[in-house]
Amino acid sequence: MSDSKGLYDVRERTGNPEHASVDDVVELVFERAQHPRTDHHDGHLDEQMATVVDRYGTAPVRTVIHRVLVDGTPFRTATQDLEVRNVDGVRIGTTAGQFLDELNAQDDG
Repeated sequence: MSDSKGLYDVRERTGNPEHASVDDVVELVFERAQHPRTDHHDGHLDEQMATVVDRYGTAPVRTVIHRVLVDGTPFRTATQDLEVRNVDGVRIGTTAGQFLDELNAQDDG
């Protein structure tokens, strides 16, 4: 998320049905964690999510994504009470934001 953009364009925040929902982002994160793209410049994000999902399971990752995208919680704070390392919260939040932008761009085009 850039400094000039205060909110993520996720349907739950904007009320805009054209924006991707947090569930869309979660599905894409888990899909790519299961099948990382090896021939894509963002394939490293898929591999990071595969590691994070293996380490913590799906429920904490889903919670961090929701906290970041919908609640606007900072990446590190989003891990509170989840036994997820802060650095992994940054990885999850960064990836979720990137995938949300990708989903919204697909809908625009």
